[in-house]
Amino acid sequence: MASQSTVGSARRPPARRTGAVNVYPISLGCPKNRVDTERLLGSLRRQGGGLPGVRVLKRLKNAHLVLINTCAFISPAIRESARVILENAGRIAALPAPERPLLAVAGCLPGRFGRSALAKNMPEVDLWLETRDMPSWPALILEALSKTPRTASLAAGLSCGPGRILSTGPSYAWLKISEGCGQACSFCAIPLIRGQVRSSGTDELEAEAGLLLEQGVKELVLVAQDLTSWGRDLDNSPGLVRLLERLLPLPGLARLRLMYLYPAGLDDELLSFIRSAGPVLLPYFDVPLQHAHPDILARMGRPFSRNPFRAVERIRSFLPGAALRTSLIAGFPGESEKQFETLCAFVREARFHNLGVFSYYAEEGTPAASLPGQLPERVKDFRRDSLMEIQAEISEELLGECVGQRLELLVDAPHPEWPGLHIGRTWFQAPEVDGVTYVSGRGALPGALVSAEITESFTYDLNALV
Repeated sequence: MASQSTVGSARRPPARRTGAVNVYPISLGCPKNRVDTERLLGSLRRQGGGLPGVRVLKRLKNAHLVLINTCAFISPAIRESARVILENAGRIAALPAPERPLLAVAGCLPGRFGRSALAKNMPEVDLWLETRDMPSWPALILEALSKTPRTASLAAGLSCGPGRILSTGPSYAWLKISEGCGQACSFCAIPLIRGQVRSSGTDELEAEAGLLLEQGVKELVLVAQDLTSWGRDLDNSPGLVRLLERLLPLPGLARLRLMYLYPAGLDDELLSFIRSAGPVLLPYFDVPLQHAHPDILARMGRPFSRNPFRAVERIRSFLPGAALRTSLIAGFPGESEKQFETLCAFVREARFHNLGVFSYYAEEGTPAASLPGQLPERVKDFRRDSLMEIQAEISEELLGECVGQRLELLVDAPHPEWPGLHIGRTWFQAPEVDGVTYVSGRGALPGALVSAEITESFTYDLNALV
């Protein structure tokens, strides 16, 4: 399911600065979308001084531009994107005409359906930004602002250049290393939306990582549709290990986390490197396996071993104490009760630290949507819930083993309701997708790395005291 976040509230430019474009941004869906939004906001610069050219707002009021970066990966995400667009369009229409901001919609929704088709159904949107035009997004926004009387003079003082306005607070940041996906999974619409793999260059990524660390970020989380495919389209095909070698020595880096490692890309070279790289490169493996039965995996078009437990065993043979996260699809077309039982048995045996389960959605344009044996929604949802019940027991057991241990926590933010309590994460808790550790005590401040004793465990979360 897509998640909604208002981007930029954690690192707003100083309010006293004048001449900036007021932007109310909303980023839906995955962290890769959030990075796109942060880069877009940071790319609008003041001419002459190179300062950020936007002021990020928490509310729509006083905005010159409302920017919605959409998700369209699965049907619920499409519905959420449409709802958020129409809700904000309605709020804009309720304002006096001279105060109405420009409404720009970017990302996967226009990338999947095209601006022409969407414009017919949503004429309220002033500017559609398709994923294929991503390098031109800043210029297209400046052009639109320059044609609007309210913002023409402000736009005249801006230019386009590399930059980024963070929205994740002082502790961590996402670093997207490539765009698109070269896999051919039968259920996935990402190649239709984002195209084939286009890797960012090593020098470019090292420079961006350095800038993030200079802002005080302690943890970098590498993300892509398929992290292990990075570099295959570049000259000399450097491979992920070469990129990690460039990032790990960067000053200020305390944690480097890898998200979405395709199973077939976990070769001996990468696993050996992670084992020997030292504590900064976390032994945390986010490996989307999707299913466990060989016949279902074949129908999914998953190009790896027909026994996914081999991938789990391979990781643990190199790093016995590794934390594993995976995602699974329940109710894929033709999934029999026996095949589902195989999946349940796999989850019990593998004992993942973290697990995400999704009901299958027949996405238009994907091969799986036309497969026979489409299951009723109630069956898919029941199977999803059954898998999560199994995982809840496993998670509760694994976290219970942490009670009494002292673990290093990275503190992300204050608790929104309890003064003195903060939200942090252990090394086996990735931001936004896993559980958290609630921590209190001296030194537990946003952005700090603290040693704390785990005092209590729950199904997915922990309590700790410095």
